[in-house]
Amino acid sequence: MKKLVLSLVLVAGLAFAVNAQQGGQRRMMTPEDRVKQLDEKVKLTDDQKAKVTVVYTEAAEAQKKMREEMMAGGGDRDAMMAKMQKMQADNDTKINAVLTEDQKKAYKAWQDEMKAAREKAMKERQGGGGQ
Repeated sequence: MKKLVLSLVLVAGLAFAVNAQQGGQRRMMTPEDRVKQLDEKVKLTDDQKAKVTVVYTEAAEAQKKMREEMMAGGGDRDAMMAKMQKMQADNDTKINAVLTEDQKKAYKAWQDEMKAAREKAMKERQGGGGQ
């Protein structure tokens, strides 16, 4: 069960990255926000930005559809999690395909940082305090 919860947090963190709070509510990052964030980490060219925007836009549309299905009660949570994990892996593959070798290293390091931060936050929420 912990593994499933951790997977859910991992996928949700990657798929539904959250930007700054606005009026006490968080908003999901737009594909453009995500491209900007990735650009800050790996320094994308204009051509790469265009390609990555397509990847993030397609992913956002697919995620919206999946959320709507779940909200309507028409989805199996485990099946959705499997789809989300596959979609994230596919997105990573597509993004890596447009990156240079140096950018791929920076992207991987950034993903590792985000994963560690999510795991730490998960431990703290579970009362572990991360210590």
